[in-house]
Amino acid sequence: MLVPALVWGWSSLSGPLSLASALITVVTVGFGLTIGLHRGIIHRSYRCARFTRGVLVYLFVHTGLGGPLSWVRVHYFRDYWQNRTDCPAYFRYDHSLLRDYYWNLHFALEPGDVGRYEIPDEDLTDPWLVFLEKTWYLHVLGAAGLIWMLFGFEAMIVCGPLRISIITMGNWFVGYVSHKYGYTRYHIDDATEHGYNNWLLGALSFGEGFHNNHHAHPSSAKMSTAWYELDLGWYLVAALRAVGLVWDVQVVGHDHTQKARAKEHRFRWHWPWQD
Repeated sequence: MLVPALVWGWSSLSGPLSLASALITVVTVGFGLTIGLHRGIIHRSYRCARFTRGVLVYLFVHTGLGGPLSWVRVHYFRDYWQNRTDCPAYFRYDHSLLRDYYWNLHFALEPGDVGRYEIPDEDLTDPWLVFLEKTWYLHVLGAAGLIWMLFGFEAMIVCGPLRISIITMGNWFVGYVSHKYGYTRYHIDDATEHGYNNWLLGALSFGEGFHNNHHAHPSSAKMSTAWYELDLGWYLVAALRAVGLVWDVQVVGHDHTQKARAKEHRFRWHWPWQD
């Protein structure tokens, strides 16, 4: 996806196509990745019908990030190790941006004992998730072909490869920075990683940039804990709740979402020049 984005992406840009790509990003990243996969399937911060869950995870597939079960597994692997003191280097963030980018491109954890990570069997054996795991790239390519046929080559490039490349790079960048720099209000006892909160990245990533809050309140559908933290993902959840598509929504401050090992403290900042 990156090669066609670099070759034809910028020359294909226009106002209407940029707007269309942004709207697709809101649907696929906002509803698909952040709400459907991360807060829904992985952290179970709300309940919904199987049909709704299936639609949301299908929207995730069109982020172009990969199969849903691959992301579920990696998330469980990462959470398991980051909440221990013997976290391997691959899941720690005491290395440079370039090294993290290289590792993400060329390495992956292949555990010998998957059972220790306690991934729910109902997810690993879910027929829809298994199907999408095997065929996700066909759906992405099919959508790109359909856009090309209906709206032309430039629309396909902007709404396909360019959008997916930006999502992929952005998702990795937010993940790195949100474990490396920003402010914290929680300390997680006996954990290697505590995450950091970032106002700008939090707003741009539908709340995923408020990662210290998330480490402390993993089951909360709302990742912001203060008025000045803009979690757009929470507004998407609230909209789904308002129309009855999700219910039993867990919310920080209203439900018991804080981990027992999470201890609140005064703001602490970590900047790049402090490395």
